[in-house]
Amino acid sequence: MAKADRSAGTDERGILAPLAEVIAHRIDEERHGTVVPRDPGFVRRFVPHVEQWMRYFSPEVRGIENLPVTGPVLVVSNHSCLFYMPDTWMVGAAITERRGADAPAYAMVYDLLFGIPAVGSSLRRLGAVPASGGEGERLLAEGALILDYPGGDAEACRPWAERDKIIFSGHMGFVRLALRAGVPVVPVVAYGSHHAVVVLSRGETLARALGLARLRIKVFPILLGPLGVTSALMPPLPMPAEVTVEFMAPFDWSAFGPDAANDEDVVRACYDEITGAMQATLDRLHAEKPHPVLRGWSQLLRKGGRPMKFGSE
Repeated sequence: MAKADRSAGTDERGILAPLAEVIAHRIDEERHGTVVPRDPGFVRRFVPHVEQWMRYFSPEVRGIENLPVTGPVLVVSNHSCLFYMPDTWMVGAAITERRGADAPAYAMVYDLLFGIPAVGSSLRRLGAVPASGGEGERLLAEGALILDYPGGDAEACRPWAERDKIIFSGHMGFVRLALRAGVPVVPVVAYGSHHAVVVLSRGETLARALGLARLRIKVFPILLGPLGVTSALMPPLPMPAEVTVEFMAPFDWSAFGPDAANDEDVVRACYDEITGAMQATLDRLHAEKPHPVLRGWSQLLRKGGRPMKFGSE
């Protein structure tokens, strides 16, 4: 029994637990230290680089007119393609195109990234805030746009068989935030980006064995690349899948009032409503473009990719 207990304790801490503790400490320092403010000038200089890189994915943005030009709004999207996340960069560039670099726009970002030297401060200048920091409600009250990815790493690392699924895993914090703040919610559905990588498994068991829980990391994906099976430590480059993001019409739950954020029935109904609508949109995009990787390769080989396209332009 004693041996089993020691083994269980080792499994709980994991092989990389000491390193995880160091990184977690750095994240805490970053979050409680001097916060680098969002820098509109930096955003303006950064967006052209994003748009140039996005040519590889022949990006198309639809429904941008559904995003309010001013005022507080919560934008919610599905998360794809591991840490490459081309759809995320597309959404950010589209928001800047629609509302301008000077408009207050922020994204809730994985805490881990703030612990990486230089990366954390750069993300802050782009408008990133820690996902678990509780800053969203304050920023919405100040009239800002907030971009959130409720599915987190579990969705971004979902297996190939689930590539065309909306997987928020019951995370309803965004619904409660919208209800408390009384702001519209604009869903954005991304299609094609998760076809760019072949994820065999999320690797939850491996993540636990490595002791990544201290960093709030629950996955360590196992991937299939040109050279065979590999992991997140040696990820293959993404394939040039054609990526489409579609801004849907806003959902307005303000009639429920802020107290509805504490009503589980209302929260669940809103969650089911928006995720169901997002899945229907994703299904439609899949039916329209069933082979995004082939379409992307065709664009890349014939034209060297395609600049970001807005609607029918």
